[in-house]
Amino acid sequence: MPIVGNNMVSVKRKNRSAALRLLQEEGSMSRKRLAEKLGLTPAAITKIAGEMLAEGLLREGDTLPTGSAGRREILVELNPHSFCALGILINLRQAIISAVWLDSTVIYSKEISIPASAPAEETVKMLSRVLLELAEEYKLPKEKIVGIGVAVRGICSSDGRVVIDSFGALSEKRYPLCRRIEELTGYPAVMANNVRALFAAQMFLAHDKSAGAQFFLRCEYGIGASLSINGQIWHGVSEQCSEIGHIPVIPRGGKPCSCGKSGCLETVASPMAICEDARIAFSEEKTPLLWARWKERDLSALQPEDVLEAARNGDLGACEIVDRAVNTLASALKSVIYLVDPGKIVLYGKLFDNPYYLSRLLSEMREGVDSRHEVSVEKSAYNHRLENKAAALLAVDLFFRDGGELCGTS
Repeated sequence: MPIVGNNMVSVKRKNRSAALRLLQEEGSMSRKRLAEKLGLTPAAITKIAGEMLAEGLLREGDTLPTGSAGRREILVELNPHSFCALGILINLRQAIISAVWLDSTVIYSKEISIPASAPAEETVKMLSRVLLELAEEYKLPKEKIVGIGVAVRGICSSDGRVVIDSFGALSEKRYPLCRRIEELTGYPAVMANNVRALFAAQMFLAHDKSAGAQFFLRCEYGIGASLSINGQIWHGVSEQCSEIGHIPVIPRGGKPCSCGKSGCLETVASPMAICEDARIAFSEEKTPLLWARWKERDLSALQPEDVLEAARNGDLGACEIVDRAVNTLASALKSVIYLVDPGKIVLYGKLFDNPYYLSRLLSEMREGVDSRHEVSVEKSAYNHRLENKAAALLAVDLFFRDGGELCGTS
């Protein structure tokens, strides 16, 4: 078997990438400390740091005494405003256009309504136009934009270039989203499923790429999830790893799901499902507290928080709906615990801000789980605060992986 080595360009890029990651995660440090942490020679770090200082990627910070008379070490740190990235997040009926600096600070974020199943070409042209207009409005120099991150609902191809199925966000299937955005904007693009993009942003901000497995659950309009193994997001053979929302939980007669099947988890346990079930049950007999508060109001405006409040105050019909949703979701997550044995489950979504709902879910998840499978289950520290940066951070992450070198540079 032939032995294949890395050429010097590849080694240099990996070393630059490692240095950027370390400074992004741990903050400023001396060249000596940087060399020790990365296992590189002081000469190699001096050369790498010198190049990135000249490029503006790094900057010099405070000085530290070395212990030798008259000598001081100058710290180096990431220069967060040296470059930026643009982002497009495409959900059902909504898109978010954003831009971030290298430290994830949001430069701008704009929500745009899009019709469900909108023609892909028309929608992408509009989003690309708004993207460029905002970049110009905020005076972002073209040479400072490292690329565009695209996060989209649904299934993406294994090369991250084509949207196989967006489940109604865009009308076409197998649409070459990355290529069209590159052609329309002139910037390189990188794409991921929207839930994976949120999870990647969570790990980027939390500096949490620990060994083992983590499971990220997003419960908003529907239910989605992502799995990481040893700090890397796992995609699966068909790019559908962790499609927990589409596990069939009702064998026959369940409600239709956006994926085309029926009886999926998200038709029972999602916020959308909780509201739909409450509207179906809505009556003076079945849901008396909801009836008293909503009998003269537009029921289409009913929110999950209204159903949860009624359940918390003893509305038996609302309790039944919430208990069914909680128990079904908890059962699915307990299956994850036993199948994957993750070190952590991260919960993301507005439902988890509700103390009544969260306590019910955590209590139910403890039932039937033995002490050998104790898992940290926690609400994300960035709960519902990642949508305005997750897409753009995909491009930042790629920029760091490439050693901070712009597309087309050596």
